[in-house]
Amino acid sequence: MTAASNTVRRGTVLPVDAARWALWTFVLVNVVIVEALFLSAGSGKNGVLTVAKFFGLHAALLMLFQLLLVARLPWLDRRIGMDRLTVWHRWVGFSLLWTVLTHATLVVLGYANLDDTSMGKTFVALSGVPASLLGMLAAAVLVGIAVISTRSLRRRLRYEVWHGLHLLLYAALGLAFAHQLQETTTFTSSAFATAYWWTLWLFAFSALVTGRFAMPLWRNAYHRFRVAAVVPESDNVVSVYVTGRHLDKLPARAGQFCIWRFPGHNHWWSANPFSLSAAPNGRGLRLTAKAAGSTSAGLRNVPVGSHAFVEGPYGAFTSLHRTRPGILLIAGGVGITPVRALLEEQTTGDVVVLYRVRSEADAVLLDEVRHLVALRGGRLHLFTGRTGEDGVPPFGPSGLHRLVPDITERDVYVCGPPAMTTVVLSGLRDLRVPVRQVHAERFGLA
Repeated sequence: MTAASNTVRRGTVLPVDAARWALWTFVLVNVVIVEALFLSAGSGKNGVLTVAKFFGLHAALLMLFQLLLVARLPWLDRRIGMDRLTVWHRWVGFSLLWTVLTHATLVVLGYANLDDTSMGKTFVALSGVPASLLGMLAAAVLVGIAVISTRSLRRRLRYEVWHGLHLLLYAALGLAFAHQLQETTTFTSSAFATAYWWTLWLFAFSALVTGRFAMPLWRNAYHRFRVAAVVPESDNVVSVYVTGRHLDKLPARAGQFCIWRFPGHNHWWSANPFSLSAAPNGRGLRLTAKAAGSTSAGLRNVPVGSHAFVEGPYGAFTSLHRTRPGILLIAGGVGITPVRALLEEQTTGDVVVLYRVRSEADAVLLDEVRHLVALRGGRLHLFTGRTGEDGVPPFGPSGLHRLVPDITERDVYVCGPPAMTTVVLSGLRDLRVPVRQVHAERFGLA
């Protein structure tokens, strides 16, 4: 099936909208249930403790929602994209932090009022109660993760270090679950409450285990990925070809990315998200990477025949979201790799490619892109230096409209450095390109 034949008709619900509706419906239904449980069995020993229980119940719900956002469930990931799910995960995480801190503060304050003593003495006394101690430990871990996730500190840490510390979130979830089990007034207040909380926790943990562990392990055991070839594209760019068994059954699409590991060559925690730089053909996969760190720089030394561990494919930057026959592909630097794969898949319809690089020598896979554009009778504009043609910035509203006068009638796919992507999206908004026709994905794990 070609990309053009996948276009969604006007008035049809887009896959991303269907996924968002499903996700928000799930959230709202569970919020209603939690509110009902609170109203039926949420009263505490005084007013402050009653409010504390309100925040505690919603903190548990936020934790479970956090798990679903990072479970990498294929249905959600293909429609919403890991980048957006990760952004939501971040904001839900900080909401969870403040909810937990509010809950903990109110618990201490409530018992201090009840016992007519100071909050300090009450805090010490509660730390000797198993249920409270579990909650305190969970809150402490969440605070620590929130601190290392602030942008100022996150940028100072290597991804592997940050990710390793971030995995402590699972310990916090386990502690929070044990804490809730001890709080019998909310977990076992009724048969329905017990069945509901057990079902929700098991569903969330099952989704996480399936998406993050079971599925990648099964796929790698089934496909047995191996490095078939390593081809230098330039002094700092290399393509790695990976083959395996039954790759025609791997649900990969042009525009997606995988998380790649090469055991024996790099440490297990040295993993990178690299886009597929060629449309999957059922026989092999290809990634093309620019040397930007120790892992990507060492790819040219990966031995042919060595084992590859592949997680994915992931991402919503695919033709699944096409709405129009015509397509505009905009790439910056190594962002050409998923664009090149999409271009290969695009066999019908009018194609325009805008490719921005510092110099022509930095244009990754340029010959392949030129060949594919010519084969499809499309147009390629290569921009080098600081400005575009005639000194006009190519990605401002006027530059985009001059290059592609019918831009509002096309699907637009954008992939490149964050600054470039921001400028392009701003230009598209100014030109009033319908949001449903704009597709951009900022690839990354954190």
